[in-house]
Amino acid sequence: MTEEVSNKVNPYQKQDNKDELKKHFVSFGLMILFTVVAFAIVVADVMDKTYAILFLIVLAIVQVAFQFYYFMHLKDKGHAPAAVIIYGGIWAAALALAGLGLSTWW
Repeated sequence: MTEEVSNKVNPYQKQDNKDELKKHFVSFGLMILFTVVAFAIVVADVMDKTYAILFLIVLAIVQVAFQFYYFMHLKDKGHAPAAVIIYGGIWAAALALAGLGLSTWW
């Protein structure tokens, strides 16, 4: 009446899981490093304010890309609908900001 469920994982899946975990740790470490670099740039006040803001925006965009690609699993198969929604939201936000910017400075 009761079926036993096998908890065995094939060796290929086990290696894939290890590789995936390694990628997550590397990505997390890079995001921490980018956060520390951004904090150091603001605290040390070593560059012009305009360049510092542009550099911080680039670091933020890279961190968001890491978040989407690794931690939200957008690189995996079967996540196309979620990717379309997220990228569509980014596009809508960019258009809204561009429209607000144009209406403010025009």
